[in-house]
Amino acid sequence: MSSEDTVFQGSQADAVSCTASSVAHSLFGLRVASIFIIMLGSTIGALFPILARRSSWLLVPKGVFDFAKFFGSGVIIATAFIHLLAPALEALGSECLPPAWHEYPYALALCLFSIFCIFCVELFAFRWGTAKLARRRQEHDAHGHAHGSHAAHGPEGKLVESGFRSRSSDDERSDDLEAVKNIIADDENAMAQVIGVIILEFGVALHSVLIGLTLAVDPDFKILFVVLVFHQTFEGLGIGSRLAYMKLPPRFHWVPVAGAILFGITTPVGIAAGLAIRTSYNPDSATSSIVSGVLDSLSAGILIYTGLVELLAHEFIFNKEMMNASNFKVAYSVGSMLLGCAVMALLGKWA
Repeated sequence: MSSEDTVFQGSQADAVSCTASSVAHSLFGLRVASIFIIMLGSTIGALFPILARRSSWLLVPKGVFDFAKFFGSGVIIATAFIHLLAPALEALGSECLPPAWHEYPYALALCLFSIFCIFCVELFAFRWGTAKLARRRQEHDAHGHAHGSHAAHGPEGKLVESGFRSRSSDDERSDDLEAVKNIIADDENAMAQVIGVIILEFGVALHSVLIGLTLAVDPDFKILFVVLVFHQTFEGLGIGSRLAYMKLPPRFHWVPVAGAILFGITTPVGIAAGLAIRTSYNPDSATSSIVSGVLDSLSAGILIYTGLVELLAHEFIFNKEMMNASNFKVAYSVGSMLLGCAVMALLGKWA
């Protein structure tokens, strides 16, 4: 057989691998069971920090909560680079794609696009919230009680002979105004936190659905299944520890629990979808590579922005408590974050 025949057969085999379905149909029962096993692990990992922080009988030391919070930050950052951006580069660099896909680093460009989109969304959302807060303050300050303003109806109160300042109705209105301002500020802070959680959940949800879809049809199911159980549990711990530290008004207390439950069902949804289309879905096809590569790139940008800006910068650089903390606490927090990053990066060897 000549070398040209060998090259032709090799290229023909590559073409077949790009078009023919390579889905394994074995271990169907275990694949179905993985839906519930991973759902259980993901949900427990995400809900435990929230319930432990709220419960009065489960006394978890603050050091453990700090470890979980910063460990989770490391998990999220490693997920962005190792579990999202790297697979996106591989998918959009697949030999199954047309030559045009190899002429430009589309995965990196989409990741960059995602980062600036999230930045713009947060910027406009906070500007809108600030403007709305200012308008509400003006509506509740019709008599000029705000700092630096002047009342149109004379002095706020008069001194009586005993030397005590009389308690006028304007004073009471001023106190009411301060209470309203506090409520408005709490609402603004709550909305900012909810927006941040929605952005984080969106990035993680896309990633979780895709890995669930991959798990359902992967020929090396057993190895990937074991790794993903740990992967989703650790990622759930990272998400849950962030949700647990949200400072929300009582009417928003359901948000962290809802976020944890949403995370718990995303990967099982992906597995179920993969099992439903297992006879026609080929993860190595050009269409699958483009879809997974694009979504992984966008998700990577979301988590990179969230991890580096919301978690690293806000927790370590712009946090007054951390800036004034002891060297031991800073080292403990950084070490916890590096450990979470290292564990998640190591899991990237198999999944």
